[in-house]
Order: sequence, then structure tokens, then C-alpha cells
Amino acid sequence: MTIHQLSIFIENRSGTLIKVLNALKEAKIQIIASTIADTAEYGIYRLICSEPMRACEELKNANIAVALSDVFAVEIDDQPGRAADAVKIFSEAGISIAYMYSFLLHGKGILIFRTDNNEKAASVIVANGLKSIDESALTSLV
Repeated sequence: MTIHQLSIFIENRSGTLIKVLNALKEAKIQIIASTIADTAEYGIYRLICSEPMRACEELKNANIAVALSDVFAVEIDDQPGRAADAVKIFSEAGISIAYMYSFLLHGKGILIFRTDNNEKAASVIVANGLKSIDESALTSLV
């Protein structure tokens, strides 16, 4: 029910992001969604891509610090308030969301998020009839 996300640690200086993007480009790996969170000295570039396991290896081979983590991808209707409705379900179940980002794809909203309890989150998704998107389905949507 979870998908793989890459977390790439990059210094806040010119040229570091392009090194990552070029490595993925040369490997012909498609980026589906991404976000950067930064601090004064470094950023964490989180991304969902077409081949996360291979992307992780390619980046490691290019001496780029990368880690794989499990996150959820949930499809919501593209209407105001649907993200709030989805997050409320997890909040009411006592599940914290560590971070979240979203995007629109073919008229549907996609929420990508990491929780403090994957097992409980998976149960909440099923119990509330939320549409979880697995890696192959997400890749086929692009």
C-alpha cells in the first residue's frame, strides 16, 4: 500500500540540484513529483519517480547521498477541501503526518505523505474507503 520515495540530501550551493537531475536524466528515469525542504546548509529533495530502486542505485553510483522511504499516495477528488477531509481522517485516528505534498494528475489530486504509524495508516485508508495508489498504478498514470 505504500510507495517508495527517494530523499536526496543536497548542499545549498549552485550545481548540486542539477547533478541529481542530470543523473536521473542520463538514466532515463521519469520524475513524477518532487519537493525540496531546505535549511541554511542543505536541502532534502524528496521525489517520486518511475523506477525508485534503480534511481537510488544510480544516485549512489554518482556519489549522491540518497535514502529510500515508504510513503503513502492517496487519490482525492479535485475539489476544494478534499485534502482537509483526508487529513482529518488520519488526525482523528491519532496518526501524525510528518510531511505531505500534493499534485494534480489527470483531474485527480494525489496526496503523498509520511506518517508516524504506517500499519495504522494503512488500516485507516481501507476502513475509510480512501483510494490508495500503488507504485505501478502511479507510474502508469504519467
